[in-house]
Amino acid sequence: MKGKNIGFRKAIVYSLFIGSIAMAFHACQSAGEIEMAKYMSNGKDLYQARCQNCHGKDGEGLGELAPPLTDTIFLKSNKTKLACFIKNGVNEPMQVNGKIYQEKMPAFKDLHDIDIAQVIVYITNTFGNKQGMYTYEQVANDLKNCRK
Repeated sequence: MKGKNIGFRKAIVYSLFIGSIAMAFHACQSAGEIEMAKYMSNGKDLYQARCQNCHGKDGEGLGELAPPLTDTIFLKSNKTKLACFIKNGVNEPMQVNGKIYQEKMPAFKDLHDIDIAQVIVYITNTFGNKQGMYTYEQVANDLKNCRK
């Protein structure tokens, strides 16, 4: 009877060991996933503080005044301009989702490149968008290209 008990205990210990390895494997995230999660979290906070009043809680926009942020095609085709829009504002008509928006967007000159990158990552990966990571280095490069 003792031999059966020892074998049963070994099986239990082995099962627990394999189970804990499997849980640890699934709990681990890559450095890229962790960075993306940080960008998303900080971007959400910045969006709520700076953008949500005009673009809406769910990115739906504000009637004729502010465009929605749900148009994936617009965001993707203008991704290198988004940093310029955020930092410098927009003072010209813009077509989003087939509709023309003519109201000015204010500039957020006080935002750092990292802040802008985090907002862009949040916007381009929320509201039905899934466009992946966008680093502050990319923002810095984009901002160089939009300065006059």
